[in-house]
Amino acid sequence: MSIFGSMKTAVSGMNAQANRLSTVADNIANVNTTGYKAVSTSFSSLVLPSSGGNYNSGGVQTSVRQAVSDQGDISYTTSGTDLAISGDGFFIVQGADGTPVLTRAGDFTKDDEGNLVNAAGFQLMGYSYDSGAPAVVVNGFDGLVPVNVNQDGLTAIASTSGVFKGNLDSNAKIAPVAPATLPSANAATTTTDTKKVSMVAYDRLGNKVMYDFYFTKQSVVTPPPATPATAATWEVAMFRNANAAVGGTTSFPYSAGGAVGTGTLTFDANGKMTSSGAVNIVDTVTGQTIAMDLSGFTQLGADFSGTGTPNGQAATPVKDVTIDGDGIVYAKYEDGSTKPLYRIPLANVASPDKLTLMSGNVYSANGQSGVTVTGFPQTNGLGTIKSGALEGSNVDLAGELTEMIESQRSYTANSKVFQTGSDIMDVLVNLKR
Repeated sequence: MSIFGSMKTAVSGMNAQANRLSTVADNIANVNTTGYKAVSTSFSSLVLPSSGGNYNSGGVQTSVRQAVSDQGDISYTTSGTDLAISGDGFFIVQGADGTPVLTRAGDFTKDDEGNLVNAAGFQLMGYSYDSGAPAVVVNGFDGLVPVNVNQDGLTAIASTSGVFKGNLDSNAKIAPVAPATLPSANAATTTTDTKKVSMVAYDRLGNKVMYDFYFTKQSVVTPPPATPATAATWEVAMFRNANAAVGGTTSFPYSAGGAVGTGTLTFDANGKMTSSGAVNIVDTVTGQTIAMDLSGFTQLGADFSGTGTPNGQAATPVKDVTIDGDGIVYAKYEDGSTKPLYRIPLANVASPDKLTLMSGNVYSANGQSGVTVTGFPQTNGLGTIKSGALEGSNVDLAGELTEMIESQRSYTANSKVFQTGSDIMDVLVNLKR
């Protein structure tokens, strides 16, 4: 048995308890840090070979473990840019050096440039909708840009497409065969069975442009006697409402060239459309072509109805910015319409508890954690983003205080072992006297 060995073992124990106390101190200091994940100290023994009646005391070593995969409590706030993740995944953020890292700290606020930045100064990253709906890059951070919610001024979007749907009354009378009586002829003799409905679209400056749609039954194909229903063909003609005639009993004739688009809709014996339903509005005044989808129309024995929904937007200021559970950042305009700006992805690794912890409550992947995989919220096992909420620290304060007392007692006990060894050494030294 070595007296020096026992003293070294005691020193090893004191160092181990000091490490444990350090993790406790870190946890208590960050008990209110958004998205903080508790760390703990694990102990393992170091054994030295012994022989016969001699025992050589070994020591203890420590390793730090992170509870990154443990969900913290979610609390709700009054800020729509505060974000929390319910489930697995991390926000992708970047620091001043532009390197992407991972974090659960979603306390984002708008900086002077409009970028969303958390309390540690890291910018939230997302995919832009500038080129349409974004696609995720699953094995990297390519294509990510800082999420900027600075949407000052007015925004106008020209209409390029639209959807029109409804029902054409199967009992409507067929228009006279003479082409001059059809709406496409732009004549005042249009049949009274022609049905009219209007739709508002937007030009490049955000001005409203109304179009009148006329539906006229042209022909009926009678099937064999065993089939109770009939098939039919309808003409659809579209005009600029601003060009309608005034002062009479009809909008015909329209000025400035007449119809801005015509098409034919065909239906089978069950009232379902058999044509494509694709019709273009070609407006020479605005210089726009609007691709209309009329495939949602039916021909059934019910009153005529029609509703239109074009894309585009009037010149409207942004009132608010909202973020939904799928990570889509919307600009909400004063007229109630919305426009997607960004989509926020989440990232994950195979072993989150093995991530490398960095200053600012962020993490980076390493060989032990596995590679980073990126995806959109609520896909591939990733969690949901909650707007107006924050994930708190997962530190158990009562447990940390208990560990602190245990660490203190264990450190004191180890120091007593060291002191006892020191006293024995004094006895040996005094034997010489």
